[in-house]
Amino acid sequence: MKKIDHIAIQVNNIKESVAWYHDNYDCTILHSDDTWAFLQFDNIKLALVTEDEHPYHIAFEVEEVVGKKHRDGSVSKYIEDPNGNKIELIKYE
Repeated sequence: MKKIDHIAIQVNNIKESVAWYHDNYDCTILHSDDTWAFLQFDNIKLALVTEDEHPYHIAFEVEEVVGKKHRDGSVSKYIEDPNGNKIELIKYE
């Protein structure tokens, strides 16, 4: 069974959006910079992304994936579902 790791939504302003989600939903800020933020809720993570840096998507944590290594040590690749929605397959090391 695959686990949904996070959902990524596009926002206009990362800093403003992080503050709004943190103030209204008391989430933990795992990472935040000018291009993306990663927020932890009790049951799921939420990525806030800018349109020119990252696609909006849903991410599934998988046991193995060949793809791009990220600064947090994870490895992932993007695929599309039959409707063109972006799916990220991600493995944490």
